[in-house]
Amino acid sequence: MTRRPVCGLFALLLFSSLLAPHGAALAQTNENDGAMAGLDAFARQGLKDWNVPGMAMAIVREDKIIYAEGFGFRNLEEKLPVTTNTLFAIGSTTKAVTTFVMGTLVDGGKLDWDKPVRRYLPELRLFDAQASESITPRDLVTHRSGLPRHDMVWYSNTNLTRREIVQRLAYLEPSESLRAKYQYNNLMYVTAGYLVEQITDKTWEENVRQRILAPLEMKRSNFSVLTSQSDGDFALPYEEKKDKIKRMAFRNIDVVGPAGSINSSVFEMSQWLRVNLNKGKLGDRQLIKAETLADIHSPHMTTGASVERPEISQGAYGLGWFVDSYRGHRRISHSGGIDGFTARVTLLPDDKLGLVVFANIGGTALPTVITEHAMDRLLNLAPIDWNGEALVKYRKRKEADKESESTKETQRKPGTKPSHALTEYTGEYDHAGYGIIQISESSDRLSATFNTTTTPLEHWHYDIFNAPERDGDEALANTRFNFQTDLEGNISTVAIQLAPQVKEILFTKKPDSTLFDTNYIVRFTGKYDLSGHKLTIGLKGDRLTLDVPGEPQYQLVPNLDGGFTLKESKQLSLKFVTDKSGKVTSALFKRPNGVVTVTRLTSD
Repeated sequence: MTRRPVCGLFALLLFSSLLAPHGAALAQTNENDGAMAGLDAFARQGLKDWNVPGMAMAIVREDKIIYAEGFGFRNLEEKLPVTTNTLFAIGSTTKAVTTFVMGTLVDGGKLDWDKPVRRYLPELRLFDAQASESITPRDLVTHRSGLPRHDMVWYSNTNLTRREIVQRLAYLEPSESLRAKYQYNNLMYVTAGYLVEQITDKTWEENVRQRILAPLEMKRSNFSVLTSQSDGDFALPYEEKKDKIKRMAFRNIDVVGPAGSINSSVFEMSQWLRVNLNKGKLGDRQLIKAETLADIHSPHMTTGASVERPEISQGAYGLGWFVDSYRGHRRISHSGGIDGFTARVTLLPDDKLGLVVFANIGGTALPTVITEHAMDRLLNLAPIDWNGEALVKYRKRKEADKESESTKETQRKPGTKPSHALTEYTGEYDHAGYGIIQISESSDRLSATFNTTTTPLEHWHYDIFNAPERDGDEALANTRFNFQTDLEGNISTVAIQLAPQVKEILFTKKPDSTLFDTNYIVRFTGKYDLSGHKLTIGLKGDRLTLDVPGEPQYQLVPNLDGGFTLKESKQLSLKFVTDKSGKVTSALFKRPNGVVTVTRLTSD
């Protein structure tokens, strides 16, 4: 592997990390020796306690790296060790990078935190018209937009662009009014990144590289797990299933990069800690104004979370950071989690102390536990058994999960069956905000494909199907699909609870695509007789028309039974009849009081 040139202190630190197979701890000053003694052993025990394959940690104090170490394995199968240079997905700790970039635009007079976003992004439309006009950049990045997460809009979707995500916001229902409540939302950070792109005429990635990574010499940090996998030192993602560690696939989240796609090492993230602790300055270079960074680090929106322990205050959200008090010390921090990775970045600015911890398994508390343990050591505080307390909760949660799994079947209504043949459930279902769900049938079983996730569906009860837990992509596991019929008895919609704070997301079934194909529907054109009245079916663009003497022209819209509904009168429809050779012979004219046969006279 070719490594980047380094100089001075960082050359010494990097060299020492390469001497030992696990990335040996870096040289420490005497004042920190006592505090750090035993931290390695604590971390190694933590890997065992929490069933974690690998972890890396770095600590900065007084603008110097006082500790950096890798533990366990970045590749468990091949026993490749974690080093201080191992790349991990840092997840939502990326959000602070996005707000830092926005802060530099504020410094340059190109952005105002408190002016309406539409001043810079006129195309922005939210579900609520008033929120569309009023929402500000500060609102975007403090999780007070009124929208719940709606994460399934982007999750597993590698085809959307950031602009398309922003366009879909108009169709996503809010659960609160603007600024009424803290609700974590990744889509607003995508919008913030897109805003940066429109202001600068450069991608979010180019802005981050130019304004942060390049000046901080974070040369291996990148924006995609695809890029990480071409590096010589990267961590694989893992998950715990039934007490066993299992390797999982990387999750490509490039499209929501501003919310969480950066990958980095604890060595390079130490530079990020330093610039945040040093009021936006590294060496002789001021990357962001001190007052702008202080605003980013300040609380702007209460989370409303209850206080679990008196040692830790109720949290608030800054601009890309959580802000609280840890045992009397001002703390600015953020966690990060994406499939197979957990991250924790912490600043104690008044103590000039920063910590970063990465682990290559999803949903583990270990980065938080070891961060709190290390802070107590460095702040000379009476020890609290954070690890023991967290393990008790962890084990109770696992017991609850087992109970939930064993009682899952009690939620079903026994003795029911679907009201339609399985083939009638198949087709494409569309939602303007969430996109397309494809329902297919194979071997007498339904399956659903949403974005890049495909899952089998098991009949649950009545016309409700469930996506079961299974090996592989579990983005839709335990999701219920509630199929519903229209007045004609056709399966017409499927309702899915994808954002639990709002009502079910309703996907509408699309008519057969052949009914939009002019090469197919041209066969229906011609003259028809309806009880002595001459009707003319014509073709206008890709739509059929109906002309009745003495009346305005009607448009025929494809419907779910393979026929066409009159756009101007939803109670009336036509379904064409063909003989064995495929020739159109007549049409069935459906109306509320019955069906009348329409005889074909000629074709156009």
